[in-house]
Amino acid sequence: MKAETGQDIDKAAYLLSDGEVIAIPTETVYGLAANCFNLKAVANVFKIKKRPNFDPLIVHIAGLQAIDRFAKNIPSNARQLAEAFWPGPLTLVLPKQDIIPFEVTSGLDTVALRVPKHSMTLSLLSQLPFPLAAPSANPFGYISPTSAEHVFNQLGNDIPYILDGGPAQIGIESTIVGFENEIPVIYRYGIITPEQIKKVVGNTLIRVHTSSNPQAPGMLHSHYAPRTPLFITDLNTEITNPNVGFLAFSIPHPQIHPTNQVVLSESGNVFEAARNLYAALRKLDNMNFSCIYTSLLEDESGEATAINDRLKRASFQSDTHK
Repeated sequence: MKAETGQDIDKAAYLLSDGEVIAIPTETVYGLAANCFNLKAVANVFKIKKRPNFDPLIVHIAGLQAIDRFAKNIPSNARQLAEAFWPGPLTLVLPKQDIIPFEVTSGLDTVALRVPKHSMTLSLLSQLPFPLAAPSANPFGYISPTSAEHVFNQLGNDIPYILDGGPAQIGIESTIVGFENEIPVIYRYGIITPEQIKKVVGNTLIRVHTSSNPQAPGMLHSHYAPRTPLFITDLNTEITNPNVGFLAFSIPHPQIHPTNQVVLSESGNVFEAARNLYAALRKLDNMNFSCIYTSLLEDESGEATAINDRLKRASFQSDTHK
């Protein structure tokens, strides 16, 4: 089987209703989607991704009006966040209704819900009588896909259809927020920042890493990683090996040949850098370097936090085995 790539929303809806797993676009990254209520289809998502069953899936819904169908005992500040940021790159972890299978939530009593801000996928969701369980459309732990081509290159033999919605406009996964004793807790950094969350709901905790049994998707230490070892350094580090790549934010490394580098944003724009991050990592990963170096953004606040978070996780196995 080779995946067909197209823009036929009706075909995508038919395949999903028939129990197939397909790829869908969102504003963050492409998702690997299945009928949330079809346990065989959900199991195939885990199988295709080679995702461990203890790592829960995000459930994509058509709008804020559907939240009470899938979640219960919803804190008022969760509704405030949904009203402020949905549709958009925010996932809320809430107590699940019984209608959500435990196979989707990895046995947890909570479900991760999101309304994607992508017209094509919102149109698809509006046609379906079920929500979509949809993690990123890539092999588990690898770089997330931000285009239909990325999905085709890595999962094109495993799914029948890729709904092509163009390049992802944000480029990194959603911010995930849960609630502990009704206090918001950030489980994963995203383009919606802790400062923005706090502006809406006040006091907020941050708990973004775990080694096993995560409370939400995207909490594992090692994730989003290229196959080529990735190491974090800085522009002042001497690098003499000619067979290395460098991922730069805005300033190239002075000792590495320009053709061996990718600059995320020459103007230093954090949003442009986030949008280009995963495509840049893929490009460097395909250039047969012995390793890839990168440097963290100096600004450890705001949107830069999410980029630094992805770089740290992508380098976790490499840095711990130096």
